[in-house]
Amino acid sequence: MTRLGETLRAYQARDPAARSRLEIFLLYPGVHAVLYHRVAHFLYRHRLFFLARLVSQWSRCWTGIEIHPGAKIGRRLVIDHGMGIVIGETAEIGDDCLLYHGVTLGGTGKDHGKRHPTLGNNVMVSAGAKVLGPFQVGDNSRIAANAVVLREIPPNATAVGVPARVVRIGGEKVDYAGQVDQIHVTDPVQKELQALSSRLEWLEQMMDEQARSKNL
Repeated sequence: MTRLGETLRAYQARDPAARSRLEIFLLYPGVHAVLYHRVAHFLYRHRLFFLARLVSQWSRCWTGIEIHPGAKIGRRLVIDHGMGIVIGETAEIGDDCLLYHGVTLGGTGKDHGKRHPTLGNNVMVSAGAKVLGPFQVGDNSRIAANAVVLREIPPNATAVGVPARVVRIGGEKVDYAGQVDQIHVTDPVQKELQALSSRLEWLEQMMDEQARSKNL
């Protein structure tokens, strides 16, 4: 009950549409998915694999959120909307994390052993983002919307793009999950394109000047 109370308070803090804890408990699919997962994970740890998958598949049909019974989830996880979320068997999620709809914490092949990502504490993964592979996403990091992350992300960083690149935030520790900002991030690919465009414009101007000087 303590964990449930913590989770309900976390939803209230991060979802401006949440009116009461009772409403969150009864109507929020993210809460239901985590509660079902606690049961499925208990069965999984006791090697009751069929029953564990049965519970997780029922949860998937009921909530639209697929969490493998083997995944490890920390405290106060907030799943906003949640439809289409997939969390793999060896994925691990730390405390105070925030996931949006369409997120995948998946693998990149059919290897055995650890093959899914580990999220640190206070990590935000925005809508549609894919985190694929057995690596660490550091504490206080955020993954921008629709990013595809294929390598380790250091703490206090932002990953943007396809494939995702890291943009450090000056060493300053920020409560990203509390900020809940999925769009106001720097896109390194866009910055490179702007730099190339400026360079091309400069070269064109130089060639025009040389052509005019020859004509004179």
